[in-house]
This record gives sequence, C-alpha cells and structure tokens, in this order.
Amino acid sequence: MTSPCNIAASLPRLARERPDQVALRCPGRGGRYDTALTYAQLDARSDAIAAGLARQGIGRGVRTVVMVRPSPEFFLLMFALFKAGAVPVLVDPGIDRRALRQCLDEAQPEAFIGIPLAQLARLLLGWARGARRIVTAGPRLGWGGATLAQVERDGAGSGPQLAATAPDEVAAILFTSGSTGVPKGVVYRHRHFVAQIELLREAFGMEAGGVDLPTFPPFALFDPALGLTSIIPDMDPTRPASADPRKLHAAIARFGVTQLFGSPALMKVLADYGQPLPTVRRVTSAGAPVPPEVVAKMRGLLPDDAQFWTPYGATECLPVAVIEGRELQATRMATEAGAGTCVGRPVPPNQVRIIAIDDAAIADWSQARELPAGQVGEITVAGPTATDSYFNREAATRTAKIREALPGGGERVVHRMGDAGYFDADGRLWFCGRKTQRVETTDGPLHTEQVEPVFNVHPQVRRTALVGVGAAGAQTPVLCVELAAGVAAGEFARIEAELRALGASHPHTARIGTFLPHPAFPVDIRHNAKIGREKLAAWARERVGG
Repeated sequence: MTSPCNIAASLPRLARERPDQVALRCPGRGGRYDTALTYAQLDARSDAIAAGLARQGIGRGVRTVVMVRPSPEFFLLMFALFKAGAVPVLVDPGIDRRALRQCLDEAQPEAFIGIPLAQLARLLLGWARGARRIVTAGPRLGWGGATLAQVERDGAGSGPQLAATAPDEVAAILFTSGSTGVPKGVVYRHRHFVAQIELLREAFGMEAGGVDLPTFPPFALFDPALGLTSIIPDMDPTRPASADPRKLHAAIARFGVTQLFGSPALMKVLADYGQPLPTVRRVTSAGAPVPPEVVAKMRGLLPDDAQFWTPYGATECLPVAVIEGRELQATRMATEAGAGTCVGRPVPPNQVRIIAIDDAAIADWSQARELPAGQVGEITVAGPTATDSYFNREAATRTAKIREALPGGGERVVHRMGDAGYFDADGRLWFCGRKTQRVETTDGPLHTEQVEPVFNVHPQVRRTALVGVGAAGAQTPVLCVELAAGVAAGEFARIEAELRALGASHPHTARIGTFLPHPAFPVDIRHNAKIGREKLAAWARERVGG
C-alpha cells in the first residue's frame, strides 16, 4: 500500500523502527529540559489529538490558525493537523498588529488553536472572526471551545489517523516575514513539504540519529521526518539576536548536539561568544546573507571537518542553492569588492535561471528574457519545492509566478524570487539584493549587496544600508550607516571621509555622495537580520529631501 503524500507519514514508520529514540526535548521552568517525547509518544499522542480534533470539526481541508509557543503542544498539534489533513495557518505573532489582523482575515480560518493569551487577543482585537472551532492549549477561561488536553482525551485509543492526502492537496498556509511589505500567505501543498525533506536530506547529507538544535521552530518540523532528535532551545524564537549564548551552549553540551540551524543574527550571538562547539558537525544559517566575518568566526569554533552551510531560498521555495562556509570565505574578497554575495550552486533538481529585471507580471515564460552568465537580472527557480500561489492574493501570485509550457506536454510554475543576481562563469549563483530595493539612478541601477559590503569592512561600522531618494530612474543613492557599538556619534565626520575613500575605488560605490548616520537599523521580526530599507528610505527622504 502506498503511503500518503504527507510530512507526517514517516512518524508511524519511525515509531516502529526506533520507538524509544527521543524525537524532541523542550525546556521547562528554570531552563530544565524535563519534557521529552519519544517517537512512539509523538506518533501515538498526535494520533489521539488528530482524532479528538475531528470530533471538534477540525479535519481535512479546515484552515486552522496555530498560535502556540515552541513546546511539546506545538509539535503534537502540528503533526496532528497534518495527519488529519487539516491546513495549519502560521503567522509570526510579533509582526505589526494591523498586519497580523490582515493576515488572519486573508487566511479566512475556520478554526483557531492558541494559548490563552492568543485567545484573549483574538477576542479583544477581532482576530479570525470567522473561526468557529476554538481549542485552547492551556486552561480555558471565558471564550468557550475545548482545551487541548480535552481534545487528546477524547481521541485516545482511536488508532492511526493518517489521512490519505494527495500531493496537490493544500497542506499549510505559511506567511512570509513581511520584511519588504505586508506578509503574504504562501500555499504549501503536501508535495512541497515532502520534496523539501528530500532536498534537505540530499543537500546536507542529513542522516537519522543526529541531534538538532533548531532555533527557528518551523524547521524543527522537518526533524522527525528525517529521524533526528530536536532540542528546542531556551530562547525567544522571535528575538534570535537576544538569545543567551550560555543557555545555547549548555543545551548543546548536555545533549551532544550535532547540528544546529539559526538566522545570521543567532550565528553572530554564538560567534561573538567565542566558545568552541566540539560536538557540532553541521551548521545551517538562512534568512539573510551571513556576514563574512561571522562565517570566519564560526568556522574557527567548529571542528575542522564540520560544515557551515548557508542555503539560499525563501518561504516560497527552499532550498534553491547552497554554499559551504569554506567556499563562502574564498569568495569574501570578491564580495567586499562589490561582486555581490555568492550563494553557491543550485540544489538538484532545481532549475535556476536569470531573467531581465521587470517589475510587471509575466504570464508566460516565452515573455521572459533570459540573461547569460555575468549579467545581473532577477533570479527565478523551477523545481519540486517551488510553490505556485499565495492565498487570497491573486495580484501577488500573478507578479511572482510564471507559467512555463513543458516540451513533453503540460506546464509548470516558475517562481520569481524577487532577488537580483547573476551566474558567474563557474556556474555559481551570486545574490545582489532585493529587486524592490535596487536604486535606479540616471547612470543605471545600484544593488544593495554590491554596495554595502564594500563599506561594511570599516572596523568602526556595524553595517550599512543603501537606499534611494527621489523618482525611479533619477534617484539619489544614500548610504545609511550604523556605527559599531561604543563608537561615538562625534566620530562620524572622520568615518564618513574614510567611507568615501573606500567607495571611490569601486565602480558600484563611487557614485554615492550622501552618507547619513543612523542609530539602529530596523530589522525583520523573524530573523532579526533583514534590514528594513523601506523604512530607512523614508527616514533618509526626510533628511535629504526628494
């Protein structure tokens, strides 16, 4: 009998093959990791919850908001929803309150599962008004519905609950971080999740039995499908830059963590802490380009044969390409000379192509103009993990997706990454920045990742951000500068002169004539790494005019 196309389909098999292996450990009060679930427990309890949810009317195809902190309940719920064929809806709770409400309205959820605080916010702020099926992960107060404990009791003893989901059925709606606008709900089908597992396994050589520290909770959902043990870190996942490295190191040492995933902000926390990571064999960082100095520091903390991977991708398609830390370090000089950031080689069977930059929708691939190696354009990808639509965002879907006829018949969706980049002569992909954040001057475009690294080498600069002021095609390029910690604002005049000298020696940066000091750049809520250049552009406009 063929197993359903479902990310949870591997749980029953792993529960049979390795019932006593710990699937996940979560921190409790006082940072004690006294809560653990084996594969047998994760499988049996998620079966019970799936059966109990069905009694609440939460079953196949039911869009269900999940607002539960990283905990055993979160993972039990997610696998129960997948088993039931329901459609979990995940939104970052830390985004702007109005944007969060808009996301929930767009998703049109029929059910809402959340901790008491989320349920209270739902009532007070009008979230998900159409949701009629309510489950609380914790004590139920005055909002009705059932508790998760009651749901699990109701479903106990019901046996296996894996729905026979088909590849094209909707599996989840995952909202983007909204770092360049209002978050969009990416429609994930079951085939997308299954393909991601296989691509991650092949790209990084992941083998069952490893111990993972995933500091971005949704990534922990892949671990059980890969036969790994997840150690959920004692940190606020929405604030990776504020994580306590001592707590991370304690968990890594205690449980023999062999691999970890984190944003560039989390990597910087560990790199600055400077303590070796002798058990870690694989580090993966995504969400934004990892600064070269962070890669170098992390490489120095890992065993010689360990790997530091930086996959390139997005919520809409991941992974697209990967590069290992040694190769990334080897390209550092080119990056600091304005070449962009090398993101490695496409992950098979992805087909990555560069097309001429166009802000309009492209309905058919025959209307796109593919560019040769060396020319900067927009990065596109077609492959098994490339999603095909946004939920209730038809205009955004038209802008980001291109239909391509296949030689043997049929068609596929090509996803436009919204990123500028190019291939070099060796077939490596280089990222040059977000397409919407390019600065269009009278002398042509400037791309953020071909400008900022040139200036970021200054020892008293934490980071820089290129923005444009004025009408497109005649914009004035402005470099916003955030000084390193401890550098006095009175030093900026001298630092500006030194930055101008740095810029004068590179073609991408010689045109920049305006430098503005900024106290602290706005960053995205999900990774604390993507700079909010749209907000900086508005700030710069007030100071420069235009």
